[in-house]
Parts: sequence; C-alpha cells; structure tokens
Amino acid sequence: MAETPDLQVKLDYDRMKEVKAFDDTKTGVQGLVDAGAVNIPRIFIRPPEEIAEDQTKYCKQTKKQIPNIDLRDTQGACRRKEVVEEVKLAAEKWGFFQVVNHGIPQSVLDQMVDGVRSFNQQDIEVKKMFYTRDPKSKVAFNTNYDLYNSRYANWRDSLTFSRLGLNNLDPEEFPATCREATIEYLKHVKNLADTLFEMLSEALGLSADHLGSMACTEECTLVCQYYPACPEPDLTLGASKHSDPGLLTLLAQNHLSGLQVLHEGQWVDVLPIPGSVVVNVGDLLQVCIGFSILLYFFIYRV
Repeated sequence: MAETPDLQVKLDYDRMKEVKAFDDTKTGVQGLVDAGAVNIPRIFIRPPEEIAEDQTKYCKQTKKQIPNIDLRDTQGACRRKEVVEEVKLAAEKWGFFQVVNHGIPQSVLDQMVDGVRSFNQQDIEVKKMFYTRDPKSKVAFNTNYDLYNSRYANWRDSLTFSRLGLNNLDPEEFPATCREATIEYLKHVKNLADTLFEMLSEALGLSADHLGSMACTEECTLVCQYYPACPEPDLTLGASKHSDPGLLTLLAQNHLSGLQVLHEGQWVDVLPIPGSVVVNVGDLLQVCIGFSILLYFFIYRV
C-alpha cells in the first residue's frame, strides 16, 4: 500500500517535541478522550508499512483459538497427568492458553477490573500524584513505559506495581480506588502461579517444586493496562507486537476482545471466556525450562 499524502504529512514532524508535550500533561490517553479528541495525535500513528502489512500479510481470517484448560479436580493422579499434558502442549505449541476453574473467585476478578477502571476515570489531579517515569518507583502511572524510544506510542494508560511480594506489601502506597482489590487479587494470583509452576515442572519430568524452589513466585510485577475508546482505531494499537521478557504472565481481562496471538503467521483473536485467566509463557521461562528449542518467542498484541 502506498503512503497517502495526508498520512505522510502526519508522520513528518518533530516527534520528540510532541512526545514531551504530551508527557508533560500527565493526563495520559484518557486525558485526550476527556478533552474530546476526534483525531489521535501523530505520536500514536503506526508507520504506513506496518498498517499495509496487516492488510496483506495478516489479512486472512482464522477460526483457531488458543487452548482452554480446565484446572478443576487436578489432585487426582489420572486427572492431573491429563492436565499437565495439556499445559505442556499449550506451552510448547502456543505459549498461550486460558485457564478456567483456577481458584480465583469471579468477584475478585471483577473488583480488580473495576478498581483499575475507577483509578483511570477519577479526577486527573489525583492520578497525577502517581504519574512518574522513575524506574525505582513501586507504584507508577504513565502512558507507555517506552514512550520516548518507541517508533509510535500505544493507545493505553498503565498503572504499574513493581517488586510486589506478599510479605512486603505496603497498602498505603497503593491508590485508594483499587487498594483493597489489588491486595486481594495478588493473594489469589500467587496461588494460581504456584499451581502453574508446579504443572510446568511436572511437564518437564521434574519434581513439582522445581520451579517453585527457584523462588519464581516470591515477587511479581502487576501491570494494569487501560484502553480508552479510540477515535481512529485503524491507525494505532493498544499494545504493539511483542513478547514478554519475564517468566509467566497471568492476564485477567474484561468482556471486550482485543488481545491477539501470532500463531503460524496469523493473528488469532483471544476471545474472552467469562471468569478465565490467560497464561503467557515468557521469554525467560522458555530459556530456563527448555522451550528455547523453538526458533521464536511467543508474540502478541492488543
């Protein structure tokens, strides 16, 4: 697809100047929506060659879905062996799978999603108190951690809790709008992570506590992504294609579909299943446990 004159004009500008101007507002993408923006700023526009690639290389529709694994009743030997095999195949072939009956109550998932929404929709002056790009900050609100280095910005705001462990939580550091929900969510996510690391260990023919003994779940990072309605969704993304560098990502999402996984050269929509959690095998875990025999890491976008 050839570049249109209008799009070329939009991309020919002092990007760094406009990035800084946007960042200095400390209002994020939601601030643009609140201001009634009908066009997205140029810093969010994808390169024309990337848009063209979607319209050609990735235009084929697919009915494939990432594996869905039921974790109910996995204490019995036969049932557990069956589920461990499902986890192994999903991790090897997809790097992504959804789990249901995972032990996290629906109310906890709902409260976490509602808490993140409340944080992002509250008075901007309160949100500004958490706006920072300091990597040492344990709680940070901003738009795109790589805003100053990426080719284009993603249409999302992020609330990030870093270096979290159940033994070192300080609730007073958390935003009031999602404080209780975050603490309760972390407790349940820790339990699910322990279960998944046990199954991944068993899938490799190791003792169930192998990965757990490496303190894989002692600390975590919780990233709460918020995607406001976009006036020009065809020109940008909520999260450009990437793989996660860590061990394991557990993703709770609402009823709106947006997550896509790259599988066999095509983008596969991850359709939300009520009450489910999406599991993503990260780059580091692939290397640690031997899935590095694959010639690629697992790519996704929003």
